[in-house]
Amino acid sequence: MSQFLKIYNDNPNPKEIEKVVSVLRKGGLVIYPTDTVYGLGCDITNSKALEKIAKIKGVKLEKANLSFICNDLSHLSDYVRQIDTPTYKILKRALPGPYTFILPGNNNLPKVFKKKVTVGIRVPDNNIAQAIVKELGNPIVTTSIRDQDELIEYTTDPELIFEKWGKIVDVVIDGGYGDNLPSTIIDLTENEPIVIRQGKGNLDIL
Repeated sequence: MSQFLKIYNDNPNPKEIEKVVSVLRKGGLVIYPTDTVYGLGCDITNSKALEKIAKIKGVKLEKANLSFICNDLSHLSDYVRQIDTPTYKILKRALPGPYTFILPGNNNLPKVFKKKVTVGIRVPDNNIAQAIVKELGNPIVTTSIRDQDELIEYTTDPELIFEKWGKIVDVVIDGGYGDNLPSTIIDLTENEPIVIRQGKGNLDIL
């Protein structure tokens, strides 16, 4: 059974954050809050953990659409090819915030993502998510927690998430009720931004 940790977004307890990071470093899976829906994540450098997430999603890892959660834009050059000034300005305006940006990947991507030409980058406006990534020292690879219910796309109550996922993951963080609107996905790999999915983030940043 996994740990159920209460962490307050206003002031995340460093000891609790360290517990979460320790689990991630050992290849564990963590469910955590963002500024949109709850996410399921693992350490980007742990290929076994990445395989576990792909298995949960029911897809091959190289075909899985997973986002990289960063705590700011400083990790960008680690995984993204050099971007032009207009693109960078959009990122600066929007992040941290409820957006996923599709950007051109570079050669430093982890081995399992080598065939991917693009990556999804997220910097959530959530202190818990940012504290975890900062302490970990590299991005978390993440996917949204979807609900099997036909009426509810995303579970917002952490206790219900723990009930459902407690036997599958290593840690579920209770960071308060989540949102039920996912991030807005914007592709910035072409000459003009392309909105792939309109979610919580509005489009006046473009």
